[in-house]
Amino acid sequence: MIVKPKIRGFICTTSHPAGCEANVKAQIDYVKAQPKINGTKKALIIGSSMGYGLASRISAAFSCGAATIGVIFDKQGSDAKTGSSGWYNTAAFEKYAHAEGLYAKTVNGDAFSQGVKDEVIELIKNDLGKIDLLIYSLAAPRRTLSDGTTVSSVLKTTGGSYTNKTIDLKNMTVSDVTIDPATEEEIASTVKVMGGEDWIDWVKQLKSAGVLADNALTLAYSYIGPEITHPMYYDGSIGRAKAHLAMTAKQITADVEGVNAYISVNKALVTQASSAIPIVPLYTSILYKVMKEAGTHEGCIEQMQRLLSQKVYGERVETDGEGLIRMDDWEMRPEIQAKVLELWEKISTENIDECADISGYQREFNQIFGFDIDGVDYEADVNTSVGIDSIK
Repeated sequence: MIVKPKIRGFICTTSHPAGCEANVKAQIDYVKAQPKINGTKKALIIGSSMGYGLASRISAAFSCGAATIGVIFDKQGSDAKTGSSGWYNTAAFEKYAHAEGLYAKTVNGDAFSQGVKDEVIELIKNDLGKIDLLIYSLAAPRRTLSDGTTVSSVLKTTGGSYTNKTIDLKNMTVSDVTIDPATEEEIASTVKVMGGEDWIDWVKQLKSAGVLADNALTLAYSYIGPEITHPMYYDGSIGRAKAHLAMTAKQITADVEGVNAYISVNKALVTQASSAIPIVPLYTSILYKVMKEAGTHEGCIEQMQRLLSQKVYGERVETDGEGLIRMDDWEMRPEIQAKVLELWEKISTENIDECADISGYQREFNQIFGFDIDGVDYEADVNTSVGIDSIK
């Protein structure tokens, strides 16, 4: 099949297997070019097929030499239809990990479900014994609870409507958007999906099963951002969920003996999830311009490599006064934010290319799905029914 991108709203409904593999290989090559990390040896990454989760798995494996188990929720392609980019990413990761003698297996299923938890625990018992690092990197839109009820997350404000600038990437226009506030029920559902309830459930079940090593670490990922994005993120429905996630980190450390939990506050990046949040893509595209000009821009793989090498596996875990690991430290530098705000105030449809790195944003969005990758022949036929080595 010759695969082309098909964009619908904030997602691409096709993925390119060769492009995804090339993207994964580029991340692996970056990590292998960095100094080795004396860190995790056996890691479980929940939500390991894209973005920060995938980058975490790559860094753990190819920098620390870790055996890794990944949990994904992706679809395999067929001869008539492409699979998800997460599936192709995972297939590529396992291919390159196994070629270097690294243990890598993947469980494909709903990470919220008891069945997947049981399967992962059994896999750890049989193959690894214990893990020393658990990374929780889910970005799910909905969750089915144990009683069969399905709850969904929403991207809304809390307390009142909010109006600010946003960008329509399809039409390349800047305009105002008004976001209505979430109801209390919607906020509660968002916390159920994106908060820390499932994270601590994973930790407690792993601990009870005896598959967590002494002094094991667990990390979950969050975002704070500047005041521009606070009404939609930090103070919005998703922010309530992230606040719950932060409280859960403290609860895990206090309640689960021998486990230390941390929140890593990461930089704003182009992800499938963030692309759907009004206001955020415009902010991110301006931030890209400013940080690239300053020479401090990082993608997912650079962030996760720096997280493990400098923040987690140094002499001690490096945190701020609130116990948070601040991977957004370069983004939030005063001189960076001052320039972003200056450009935010003057950006319009007419000067969008002058004020923001729209092409860079769009390219990274395309690359999520395996498109716009250097060296890939997008006119060639490709096999879309790629398998994952460990999933039979």
